[in-house]
Amino acid sequence: MPRAIKIAPSILSADFADFGREIRAIEDQGADWVHVDVMDGHFVPNLTFGPPAVKAFRKHVKTVMDVHLMIAPVDPYIEAYAEAGADILTAHIEAGPHIHRTLQAIRGAGMKAGVALNPGTPAEAVAHLLDLTDLVCVMTVNPGFGGQKFLDMMDKITRLREMIGDREVHIEIDGGVDPTTAPLVTAAGADVLVAGSAVFRGGSVDNPQVYGQNIRAIRAAATGAADAA
Repeated sequence: MPRAIKIAPSILSADFADFGREIRAIEDQGADWVHVDVMDGHFVPNLTFGPPAVKAFRKHVKTVMDVHLMIAPVDPYIEAYAEAGADILTAHIEAGPHIHRTLQAIRGAGMKAGVALNPGTPAEAVAHLLDLTDLVCVMTVNPGFGGQKFLDMMDKITRLREMIGDREVHIEIDGGVDPTTAPLVTAAGADVLVAGSAVFRGGSVDNPQVYGQNIRAIRAAATGAADAA
């Protein structure tokens, strides 16, 4: 599969009072996907968006809406996020006992299926899931909050790339991505980079050029490493 680098800004770092304009601004400034972090205050220690909010975001997203469920259980909510307009729905392997069923249900609802791995979960946990999966999300922070320090998961990323082989499965990195860490993860095999504060820092909907500068800096750093790998 071609490994063109995709930048997926996390709107968890956007201005909560102006999501529509924030989404349009990051897309106009070069974002490939829009990443939506859904947290339940149970599986992770934070509470964010539900299906009504995601449905409201959908009206403004022209690219790909990448919805990351940090919730447990997942299965009762799959249809709601499909109806809300998610293009990709990612569930954590740690969130329930029947991840095969979850991935099948996500695809059955018409979305692409992602599976996420917490920092303490090995790559081998998805060895028997790769034919049901369109994306593996490697958490490089413990899920629950933005702005955390990046954790080194390079060995895990390299192992996943080996396991995926020629399957059309993305490796997404979520947590602490910036121009310093982006080349490390893309050299190891990642191709989708979630970035929150590193994209939104210093900019605003009234000064969106800063978002573009930040996106281009991450992309340039990541692409150079991917090309060299």
